[in-house]
Amino acid sequence: MTAAADLLLVDAEVQTLTESGTEYEAVAIRDGEIVRLGDADDCEFLAGVETEVIDCEGRVVLPGFIDAHTHMEQLGQHLVHADLSSADSAAECVQSLRDHAADEPDREWILGFGYDDSAWPEGQSAPLTRAQLDRVSGDRPVVAMRVDLHTASLNSVALETLGDALPEGDLRQKDGEPTGVAVEDAAEAVRKRLTADREEMRDVLEAATAYAVERGVTGVHDKVRGSVAPRVYRELAADGDLPLRVRIDYWSDHLEALVEVGLGTNDGDERVQTGAIKSFSDGSFGSRTAKLREPYADSGDSDTDSEGSDEVTDERGQWVVEPAELDDLVERADGEGYQLCVHAIGDDAIEETLSALEATADPGGSRHRIEHAELATDDHLERMADAGVVASMQPNFHRWADDGGLYDRRLGQQRRTRTNRFRRVLEAGVPLAFGSDCMPLDPLLGIHHAVNAPTEAQRLSVTEALRAYTGGAAYAGFDDGRLGALEVGKRGDLVVLEASPWDRSDRIDDIDVAATIVGGEVVFDGRSR
Repeated sequence: MTAAADLLLVDAEVQTLTESGTEYEAVAIRDGEIVRLGDADDCEFLAGVETEVIDCEGRVVLPGFIDAHTHMEQLGQHLVHADLSSADSAAECVQSLRDHAADEPDREWILGFGYDDSAWPEGQSAPLTRAQLDRVSGDRPVVAMRVDLHTASLNSVALETLGDALPEGDLRQKDGEPTGVAVEDAAEAVRKRLTADREEMRDVLEAATAYAVERGVTGVHDKVRGSVAPRVYRELAADGDLPLRVRIDYWSDHLEALVEVGLGTNDGDERVQTGAIKSFSDGSFGSRTAKLREPYADSGDSDTDSEGSDEVTDERGQWVVEPAELDDLVERADGEGYQLCVHAIGDDAIEETLSALEATADPGGSRHRIEHAELATDDHLERMADAGVVASMQPNFHRWADDGGLYDRRLGQQRRTRTNRFRRVLEAGVPLAFGSDCMPLDPLLGIHHAVNAPTEAQRLSVTEALRAYTGGAAYAGFDDGRLGALEVGKRGDLVVLEASPWDRSDRIDDIDVAATIVGGEVVFDGRSR
């Protein structure tokens, strides 16, 4: 006798996103695994007394979204502290921080996250400064993190409190005095100081994971450094309070500890696994620290702001990890059997990163990854395909790729149109995984940008974009055998949408998530909204 299903979804448009593209109208899940796909008659006989039946009323059902590049601690801090992501000016950031300070009088630090000065009015596009943040508080430390996390802005109290922890080379100066703008290693030192303890980390991760599942995310590849997040993730999973799957990509300074305790890539359980060793080569376009072969289009411009900062960055960007140091890390980590994921945005950085990964014994089998790969050339893509290196990319970055936008100003029109060429990535045969980098975490927004990108070379079909956020991301995490498509035997991770992205291809970002299911359990139900 066939055992009853635990969960049935009926009257649905089930898009499996398999290579065959087969569609169904019902799906049955038992013990967290898909046991049947078919029409109503094929599945409804599996309904038992305790089976939960969801009438989808014609809604689209897809494999759950997997975000291949996230920063969940920072996302949670957006939610717990001041969220500056919608601020339209420096003045609005200052006011939001003031409001947050008044609401949280007992917090030692006043923190804000996610400001994007590139979207501010012309002439105001510059990082927040010490003088501006001093208007928030003169006696409490204030820190505002830029959206890309490569820049931190500090008030005078924060600068004094952190003191020698901030490397001077990455603290911008004017007339011999710090402006309060910290980039790269200095920004990372700030981030380390702000890392939550275990009690607060639980609040932060609970907020972040709840936010994620509300957006259809059933799994994340979280980049973690100097944090108690791995322990808290495992505690949440043990308590039954972790609503999605987490793959932890550890920063390279954790490598020796991981080797010592014998924790390797893909070790773990159904909910929490060890992923790759994470490193950097360069910075970001927004901070003018992505490493380019040719100078920035605005390299002669000063970082102007209301205080008249005259700081000018290197005209071709900078190394976060020098190529020789990266080569050594790749050799060490690969030799220990770890997957590697390396941040590389500029064309010069991609060249050095790809050269290091190509030199490993079996990059295809190791599924090494280049994170972002924004300015990859045709030659880079051909070499990535030959080596089996995964392109882990962020389609939501096209928010900066319009005429006159950040990429136009930093790179000029010609290079701007060569950024994030998803169509060329697939044509070259490079494995493509999508993530958000939490800017913001929202797969449907990213899919919208991929489908409606400015140029043909950057643009994907709806199906291709969905697959990059499902099967492609699963492949990047060695999970293609259990996740990423709807097939019998795979895990019951699904998202139910209120509208079809194929029917609403020009406004995919407006589609709501009706429900999110992980391992056959409904972890978000928005159908009553």
